[in-house]
Amino acid sequence: MKAYDVYLEAGSKRVFACAIDWPGWCRSGPDEAAALENLLEYAPRYAVVVRSARLGFTAPTRLEQLRVTERLEGNATTDFGAPGIIPSVDRAGASSADCVRFEKVLRAAWRALDAARKRATGKVLSRGPRGGGREPDAIVRHVMEAERGYLNGVGWKVSPGSDADRVTATRRAVIDALHASARGEIPARGPRGGIRWPARYFVRRVAWHAIAHAWEIERRLAKTA
Repeated sequence: MKAYDVYLEAGSKRVFACAIDWPGWCRSGPDEAAALENLLEYAPRYAVVVRSARLGFTAPTRLEQLRVTERLEGNATTDFGAPGIIPSVDRAGASSADCVRFEKVLRAAWRALDAARKRATGKVLSRGPRGGGREPDAIVRHVMEAERGYLNGVGWKVSPGSDADRVTATRRAVIDALHASARGEIPARGPRGGIRWPARYFVRRVAWHAIAHAWEIERRLAKTA
């Protein structure tokens, strides 16, 4: 059986299990066991997301196929609901071949988000226990705004005068930032001395967020079907 390397990020309330070689395949739970179970459960859904990228992902079927290679201490971001610690493997450089693969994953993640929004057009999404929950267009805008924040993390910005469509402009900037970071064109530290995100972690955060919200739309849509 094929094994998949996974790292665990544990906060005080939540644990994330993230596949090292497959950005965006990342799920959480109240403890390590639950996080790994959720990661395995979502493997077939991740396979659907990256199928169009033709990267050869085959969903594992047994927990024994998930091999924990690193455990990280989480923080407030972890407990809030987002992976927030850079694993050691993400500090390695990214080659041009890596960037081609990462770009395919990112574009697959955005296709999944756009497809989920399209399927939800004109339909009612389920609400939370207090009636909360963004509508599909608002979810896509939220993802876009978060990506602009992630661009700050890697040391990049959306070019002035870019496309009128802010989502398109942001996604183009994400791809440009990925390649520039991998080529070493962005200093590792910002002007105030802060350490910038490496390319691998940047891709991981962008892919995770887009895919997580695509799955949110699908989950909320299914509840009202």
